[in-house]
Amino acid sequence: MEGGIPEADASAFRECLSLSWKNPYVLRLAFSAGIGGLLFGYDTGVISGALLYIRDDFTAVDRKTWLQEAIVSMALAGAIIGASVGGWINDRFGRKVAIILADALFLIGSVVLAAAPNPTVLIIGRVFVGLGVGMASMASPLFISETSPARVRGALVSLNGFLITGGQFLSYLINLAFTEAPGTWRWMLGVAAVPALTQIIFMLLLPESPRWLFRKGREEEGKAILEKIYPPNEVQSEIDALKESIELEIKDSSNSEKISIFKLLKTKTVRRGLYAGVGLQIFQQFVGINTVMYYSPTIVQLAGIASNRTALLLSLVTAGLNAFGSILSIYFIDRTGRKKLVLMSLSGVVVSLVVLTVVFSQTTSHSPMVSAVETSHFRDSVCPDYSTAVDTARWDCMKCVKASPACGFCASATDKLLPGACLAANSTTENQCRKYNRQWYSRGCPSKYGWLALVGLALYIIFFSPGMGTVPWVVNSEIYPLRFRGICGGIASTSNWVSNLIVAQSFLSLTGAIGTAWTFMIFGFIAIAAIIFVLIFVPETKGLPMEEVENMLEHRNLNLKFWQRNSDSNSILSLFGFW
Repeated sequence: MEGGIPEADASAFRECLSLSWKNPYVLRLAFSAGIGGLLFGYDTGVISGALLYIRDDFTAVDRKTWLQEAIVSMALAGAIIGASVGGWINDRFGRKVAIILADALFLIGSVVLAAAPNPTVLIIGRVFVGLGVGMASMASPLFISETSPARVRGALVSLNGFLITGGQFLSYLINLAFTEAPGTWRWMLGVAAVPALTQIIFMLLLPESPRWLFRKGREEEGKAILEKIYPPNEVQSEIDALKESIELEIKDSSNSEKISIFKLLKTKTVRRGLYAGVGLQIFQQFVGINTVMYYSPTIVQLAGIASNRTALLLSLVTAGLNAFGSILSIYFIDRTGRKKLVLMSLSGVVVSLVVLTVVFSQTTSHSPMVSAVETSHFRDSVCPDYSTAVDTARWDCMKCVKASPACGFCASATDKLLPGACLAANSTTENQCRKYNRQWYSRGCPSKYGWLALVGLALYIIFFSPGMGTVPWVVNSEIYPLRFRGICGGIASTSNWVSNLIVAQSFLSLTGAIGTAWTFMIFGFIAIAAIIFVLIFVPETKGLPMEEVENMLEHRNLNLKFWQRNSDSNSILSLFGFW
């Protein structure tokens, strides 16, 4: 297992599939640990739908954008802490214990969320959920990586990414299932306890990672597990490689000072690995993926879809495409290679973000006008800002809904693209508007271009998921020297969650301040910067044994011909001190 990854080809995917009948034990290990990815995905998706109904139940949440962002992002704050301590817990107590602890935290958080009487308790529950998800985000792929046969390690670690997207898809299905149930959002958030409890049961029945057992001197236990993972003729070579790796790790740790961030950065191979691994995790978030996943129904409404249920249904399509993209990743990651796959992914993301920028720009500039005549039909419910405005002839739907959280747009009864009414946003006015067969808009506006926004979102997901969705996690499970893998994995996971928090906490405020079109344009420029970063800093780890990855980082050279293997020539980047 520790010997690394032999040269991968198209047969790697077929071998992965054949495990279902040749060695189901390996898939059992991978799927059981991968439920941690399912928890990650479920939390990402479920809050996007639940938020629509939380806003209906709590007026303060509906009126205050920062409170909506806090409910979403406090889980991310918890995930930062969970990922930060996750590396230490993994190395001290084992991968299995870390996953079970993560499940327990998620279970507690789900119960608190389901019973929350106010937004404050909601935020506390989200912190507990985040702690569990953050810890699982690094423990699950690490456990899978260390319990997988070498040839299919990339595909099985990608399985964790598939379960993340599968969890998102499942969350949208459950959101739809409970849209008509009493206590809608409470069921949505409470059901999240089920996968956590399921994984606790599965993990209690599974062994610890063989690598961790060897590291702790429990060699007989580790050997028994390796015998179940590898064919008999490969077991001894894997044991020898693992022992050699552990001995080297122990020797290095005993002959060196305590590990610190300064020591990590002074070690060339670790520093270069961190550049690539942490950079990929940061760019994964800053190209905007979790704004799409956390706020997908809201984005659909911004594109002109008024109904909560319709917005959830359309968001289900994007979640399904995300899961499909993860399946593609399992096939291509050991065939195409990590670097080429992520570059193709980012190129498609740029194109998709351009489409979204143009569509939302058109949606904003071509929204229906506000009619004084239509508004007068609701004499006692006029938007306060509209009633005090000097020049109401210039008011359109977009200006109405952006004037104040207390304003909304009631579309024309004959054609939603015709001039409508600008009214005070409350449940009475909303019901009155719909009583006359009109549609009510409080976040977006009617638009004939709305369907193109859905196309742009679909393209974004299709391109992002197979590459940027899974490659950062796979690369981070391969690129670090063994003796630093726990702490470096924790640093990379923490950087992912910090970036996730920044983007989630700022998205709604950013769209309110500069508009949805400009927000997606910023994501597009970041995606272009990510392409340049990958070309320069990210090596190709496909088919390389772990020892060769470390050697490659030691003699790294700039290889813009990313479809070819790096040569051993002198490093061009060594001309620059930072590399």
